[in-house]
Amino acid sequence: MFTARRTDRGPRVQCRNPCSLDQAYERMACAPARTMAPRPRRAHAPHRPRHPFYKTDPLAAPAPSSNPLRSPSSRRNSHATVKMALSTAKTNTGESLHCSTFASRYVRTALPRFKIPEQSIPKEAAYQIINDELMLDGNPRLNLASFVTTWMEPECDKLIQASINKNYVDMDEYPVTTELQNRCVNMIAHLFNAPIGDDETAVGVGTVGSSEAIMLAGLAFKRKWQNKMKAAGKPFDKPNIVTGANVQKEDRDRCCVSHEQNEVAIGWLVLDSSRVGTQVCWEKFARYFEVELKEVKLREGYYVMDPEKAAEMVDENTICVAAILGSTLNGEFEDVKMLNDLLVAKNAETGWDTPIHVDAASGGFIAPFIYPELEWDFRLPLVKSINVSGHKYGLVYAGVGWVIWRSKEDLPDELIFHINYLGADQPTFTLNFSKGTHSLTSGYKDVMQNCRDNATVLREGIGSMGYFDVVSKDSGVPLVAFSLKDSSKYTVFEVAESLRRFGWIVPAYTMPADAEHVAVMRVVIREDFSRSLAERLIADLGKTMADMDAHAGKKDHPAKKSVHDIEKEVTTFWRRLVANNKKKSSMVC
Repeated sequence: MFTARRTDRGPRVQCRNPCSLDQAYERMACAPARTMAPRPRRAHAPHRPRHPFYKTDPLAAPAPSSNPLRSPSSRRNSHATVKMALSTAKTNTGESLHCSTFASRYVRTALPRFKIPEQSIPKEAAYQIINDELMLDGNPRLNLASFVTTWMEPECDKLIQASINKNYVDMDEYPVTTELQNRCVNMIAHLFNAPIGDDETAVGVGTVGSSEAIMLAGLAFKRKWQNKMKAAGKPFDKPNIVTGANVQKEDRDRCCVSHEQNEVAIGWLVLDSSRVGTQVCWEKFARYFEVELKEVKLREGYYVMDPEKAAEMVDENTICVAAILGSTLNGEFEDVKMLNDLLVAKNAETGWDTPIHVDAASGGFIAPFIYPELEWDFRLPLVKSINVSGHKYGLVYAGVGWVIWRSKEDLPDELIFHINYLGADQPTFTLNFSKGTHSLTSGYKDVMQNCRDNATVLREGIGSMGYFDVVSKDSGVPLVAFSLKDSSKYTVFEVAESLRRFGWIVPAYTMPADAEHVAVMRVVIREDFSRSLAERLIADLGKTMADMDAHAGKKDHPAKKSVHDIEKEVTTFWRRLVANNKKKSSMVC
């Protein structure tokens, strides 16, 4: 049995019966709580001075403790309350015991990682184990690689929690949620200048990110092209799509932090850097739906699709040309208007009707607010569909995207399914079915201007260091992409890895085909990246570069020897030593 008494050095536990330390912990953790009447508190003199180390008045009544392991005397005398997760366990006799999670067997017994355990564990212990592993993740706010939103207003968090248990496809049961999606589609369509009247309904759908949106738009283009070729009596088995090699897979935004032998390490995956530039959702669309993918290669200093080269690659079997509003490599907007004008001329010359799809995943919620004069949307006649990510600069958490069509004629009716589900006819055009509604229930201009201003501060700070060339443009997605002026001493991959010690997650990667020799780092400016964080990143980057220079200076000393060279040197040394000893005496060394 144990008693707790307080000394001048703090609380101390004394054991009446000798036992090992493990036994003591076991007894303390799992001993049932005892109910004892609290002793009356001794009155103190009202003039007793307050101790300088007390954060609270020592004469004030202490807060009641909910910890059953602490004795009444320790509760009376202690002024600090230690909160500890408690778990409920059952003994062999079925008796329930309350014990600390960290004192239970669940934190010292290995649990199966890839199979369901034979025995259940308390919910508190399960939470603690998972939460402890998640602590090893990086800080999302310091993840400057991702375009995805990492902060929302507290009111938005409340709406998400209130809607997280609703299934979006149950439209008949959740009609208000369906109405909210329809209103969002119309808002975005008007934002993108779709040619619809005030009393007309826009054509579009909410998706799980821009990847699904691109799939749906591509399917619509393919089916419409097939119908046209069938009507003309022409072959329809070899469709193709033209896009640039200047965008990256949405999940690949997290990019690389190390580089070796033309390979890029992303988390636990290793990808060939020659394929980093390809938007994997376009690859998936082309592969899954049997469409040839034609990519316009890049060149040094020009990291977006060249409209003239794209127009040259178009033929009769091209279902559409995909333009990117906001390259993930350097944030630059492609010239959609020039592409539209070139295709208008080519269509008039050939009799084709090649349309344009705009992938505005990153720039769709930026351009209308800070570049309103830029013509890239439905103001251009050949733009038939646009996708945009709500979870990027739409300022909501991951899980929502949108695709908008110019008119009903641009979405073939045979792709729309009408399902009698849960008592109502529901038209649907999606690659997903059940999904939550939380992403639908959550001063764009001010936010975007702040992002642009903070990007300017960061761009100027990085450029003034003298180490880097800034390759991103002043206009476009608010990000800063920069490369080393001199990569002979160290690379951007080593710089990115060194920044990790300050907590920053900054990607480094090589450019796509025809510009692979250019390696850059990229910082994405999101809503929650403030001016103070920009200044701190500049300071930390300066410290990193100073350390890199110092480390590179040490490398200028004798080069590191290989294992073979060291073995050869050691062997030679000992042979000489033995030979010299033999000359001096007959003793064996």
